[in-house]
Amino acid sequence: QVQLVESGGGLVQPGGSLRLSCAASGSIFRLYGMGWYRQAPGKQRELVAIITSGGSAIYGDPVKGRFTISRDNAKNTVYLQMNSLKPEDTAVYYCNAVVGSTHYWGQGTQVTVSS
Repeated sequence: QVQLVESGGGLVQPGGSLRLSCAASGSIFRLYGMGWYRQAPGKQRELVAIITSGGSAIYGDPVKGRFTISRDNAKNTVYLQMNSLKPEDTAVYYCNAVVGSTHYWGQGTQVTVSS
């Protein structure tokens, strides 16, 4: 069982920045595939970014060039740096871990982009 705890969400003005963190349990974090997904009201959950155990990253089209995913294996933590935020980035952001064929999810953290 992998537990994921997100932090760093909040209210930010358009054009601003936020950094989300996700701390994971387990002694083999370095082998996990990690990712961030988001879900806005009335919409399906969508991919934001994923990072492999080797450090390769893939981004969803809406966030390319604005968001950066990274991981610190020594701290069992994955980060999502979000820049140039837009109102359409407003959503609950979920951390995801893939261990073998099993997916684990965090409880989610709210990000609201509004003036």
